[in-house]
Amino acid sequence: MKGLGIIPARYGSTRFPGKPLIEINGKSMIRRVIDQAKKCSSLSDVWVATDDERIFKHVEEYGCKAFYTSEDCNSGTERICELLPQIENDFDFVLNIQGDEPFVHVESLEELSKALISSKTDIATLVVQIENREEANDSNRVKVVFSTSGRALYFSRSTIPFARNGEPNYFKHLGVYAYTTNALQQIKMLKPSSLELTESLEQLRWLEHDLSISVVVTSHDSTGIDTPADLLKYQA
Repeated sequence: MKGLGIIPARYGSTRFPGKPLIEINGKSMIRRVIDQAKKCSSLSDVWVATDDERIFKHVEEYGCKAFYTSEDCNSGTERICELLPQIENDFDFVLNIQGDEPFVHVESLEELSKALISSKTDIATLVVQIENREEANDSNRVKVVFSTSGRALYFSRSTIPFARNGEPNYFKHLGVYAYTTNALQQIKMLKPSSLELTESLEQLRWLEHDLSISVVVTSHDSTGIDTPADLLKYQA
């Protein structure tokens, strides 16, 4: 199967405007993500999807393909769906690589690509085991429960499963996806669902419409940069 990596990148982040172009030890964040994505042997090419001319030019100058997407996109998935006419005839699956994770682990990207191919599922995504109850209780950390075969059952900002008897293992969703092009075609046609609107989680729309999501447990936790404060630890 032929894979494509797409890095959604927008300039107008509420908490950190211009985030993709900020420098980390002499190299912009978006270029660092591109470098990591290009190390993934499962991908035949890497693109950037953006709504901003500054990001577009910065990426093209680095030798990476860039495509314009609408300012109205609410998620990286929506940006990717806008590019389906350029994707569907040349690629079998798409890896959605977060543009704010400049040190994303290549091993995790390889695991995700292989899981999508081997499991014959619609979508695959990454999770990591939560090590403390405080993080499990944090509504900003999305939790997931999955079947014995590794299919996602539900995602929630609540602490799931509820610990009535003993203390269960909790798993945090990392928000990196691999999709078949057929799944993207279906997603593009779906309207927001009731569960999605309740929890503000796009993956619940897919589950409500019976798309299968395979869960890959990785040992590499997410190290995303969401705010200027997050950046400080990399600037020392």
